Amino acid sequence: MASAEYLQASSTGFKDAKAYDTHRPSYPAEAVQSLLAHLGVAGKSKARIIDLAAGTGKFTELLAARPEEYEILAVEPTGSMRETLVEKGLRGVIAKEGTAEKMDVEDGWADGIVIAQAFHWFATEASLAEIHRVLKPGGTVGMIWNVEDYNKPASWPASSKWAEALNARIFALPDFGPPRFRHNKWPLVFERQAKLEKPLFSTPIGEEKVPWTVWLDKDAVWSRVHTLSHVYTLEGEDKATFKAKFDEEVNSENGEVNDKGEVGVHGVTLLAWSKKL
Repeated sequence: MASAEYLQASSTGFKDAKAYDTHRPSYPAEAVQSLLAHLGVAGKSKARIIDLAAGTGKFTELLAARPEEYEILAVEPTGSMRETLVEKGLRGVIAKEGTAEKMDVEDGWADGIVIAQAFHWFATEASLAEIHRVLKPGGTVGMIWNVEDYNKPASWPASSKWAEALNARIFALPDFGPPRFRHNKWPLVFERQAKLEKPLFSTPIGEEKVPWTVWLDKDAVWSRVHTLSHVYTLEGEDKATFKAKFDEEVNSENGEVNDKGEVGVHGVTLLAWSKKL
């Protein structure tokens, strides 16, 4: 069952929720505003939003800080991540245990659903059916991902040699759990449901990309890379070898390094959305 596979992979790969919360980036203001506009909730006072698979609340924080004073339901199955979210004491946020296949929310409750950095974990027909159920008529589900060059789909270009090399080595790591974003399989569920006699969501799904660059010292780059579940779960010599290759490749010959010694990390924030039919 997809939810069980997701729960096992999530609880293993994101055991250190505090490190995830510290080192994973937030989302560009431009991307957040655009996504909420596509959901039809930008400027809509007291709109009801479900932050599905809310994790430690990286996106929930941004929703809670909005002037619309949204009513936010943060649904997250992994205990350590949900606890980290709750500790933040965010305004207007109720956090509860639940999965994409079983949110335990009344029919048509949500004006919009946001899924940040997570839809690839549960891109299934069962999840779409549950998302469809809890959305109001005409409501929209929105997905957003921060995608560093080193964790991109293989077909996307990279802006540095070290990111391209790291991306290839991440792809070569042993697989466990559902496909990740870089496998680029998440859109297929929308394509499949579009062929049904009564599709649940509009296609083609909308997409936008917002490019960005951040400058981080090398240790901070590694800390961010280490939050990837496939890297975090490496052990012993395997992790040491992976880290040694990272140390060897991340340098000014293989990418950008500024006068402070900080490494240029490039990526995009991808937005995607689809309306309930």
